[in-house]
Amino acid sequence: MVEFQAPKGVPEYYPPRSSAFLSVRDALAYPARHAGYEYIELPVFEDTALFVRGVGESTDVVSKEMYTFTDRGDRSLSLRPEGTAGVMRSIVENRLDKGPLPVKLWYAGPFFRAERPQHGRYRQLQQVGIEAVGGDDPALDAEVIALADEGYRRLGLQKYRLDLTSLGCAQCRPAYRALLTSFLVGLELDEPTRARAHVNPLRVLDDKRTEVIDQLVGAPLMVDHLCEACGEHYNSVRSFLADAGVRWTEAPRLVRGLDYYTRTTFEFTHELLGAQSGIGGGGRYDGLMESVGGGSLSGIGFGLGTDRTLLACEAEGLDVASRPRLDVFVVPIGNLARHVSVGLLAELRAAGVRVDMAYGERGLKGSMKAADKSGAPLVVIIGDDEVAAQVVQVKDMQQGTQQSISRQMVVDEIRRSIVEETQ
Repeated sequence: MVEFQAPKGVPEYYPPRSSAFLSVRDALAYPARHAGYEYIELPVFEDTALFVRGVGESTDVVSKEMYTFTDRGDRSLSLRPEGTAGVMRSIVENRLDKGPLPVKLWYAGPFFRAERPQHGRYRQLQQVGIEAVGGDDPALDAEVIALADEGYRRLGLQKYRLDLTSLGCAQCRPAYRALLTSFLVGLELDEPTRARAHVNPLRVLDDKRTEVIDQLVGAPLMVDHLCEACGEHYNSVRSFLADAGVRWTEAPRLVRGLDYYTRTTFEFTHELLGAQSGIGGGGRYDGLMESVGGGSLSGIGFGLGTDRTLLACEAEGLDVASRPRLDVFVVPIGNLARHVSVGLLAELRAAGVRVDMAYGERGLKGSMKAADKSGAPLVVIIGDDEVAAQVVQVKDMQQGTQQSISRQMVVDEIRRSIVEETQ
């Protein structure tokens, strides 16, 4: 029996599945990187008050799911449950908001929530996120949503849906809040739910319990009570999304699980993932920077679930890690050949070729088994005769052909062969 095991609810990614995980993460980050977003590396834990104030005290994330601890200095710290609040803190602290606007940042890594583990619902979850801070242009909203959509399309996903709505602003939300509160008073809600409704009545619309959902059928909808400015903004966002070729579904009951969202709010779901169908989402958060001690800059961003996106790819049967992990495997036969092979490895790696070799005192048969298991399409064989003749044998594992190539020319020939293979 294994003495130690990974903590419950924490997924591990090891070969060969880890290759698919990396492919998903890279595909989700690629659109932002190529749209000029710069990388930010955030602390894994922050002052607990940052999340209480930024995410919202009435949210399940803060009230039930944070991993909070007291350090040796008697400070209350929490493992980060999401990324946006930390980005806002960093922008304010490092005065990024005093430079060119909007500030466009992307990040990736683990986040932590003390949830009941289920398939696709983890206590350590992996996300790719972006934030665009310092602009309220609806075209920026459309860009952020389009970048998320592009990430999913790059992976080949088809069975996902984009839900879209507007949650209004500080001008139109109070009147709607009063209207919703009056509606909720007449419902049969338990005390914890009523307490949550008192802090933020929109939280009730996010309730997943059937007995609550059934009572919300006639609830007033924020999208029907937008002020003129919010209505114009939402219409513009939808128009720009159409320009970008992004399809969406109107979702007037959509309420994300964080309190800071205003105006444009969206979520991506996948039809094959069952109860845990959300694969990403985000929205605009006007006022969030002020809540953490900064200026009044507006912003919009998203968090895309790497774990769930990988599950979605697997559910659709997509082989997102189809490329072999190696381009070349080197087989040295004899001590002198091993010295030549080590030099060749260094040259190939410097040329950007992914290469490994057979280590240990293996014979040709054992080394070729290792080469076959590596999955490399090309195998370079070097023995005493090859060393003396200053050549190597290059075997194409798919074609079954083999040719002798000059040691001086082999790096260029292998690079050319790899380029032709990937075109």
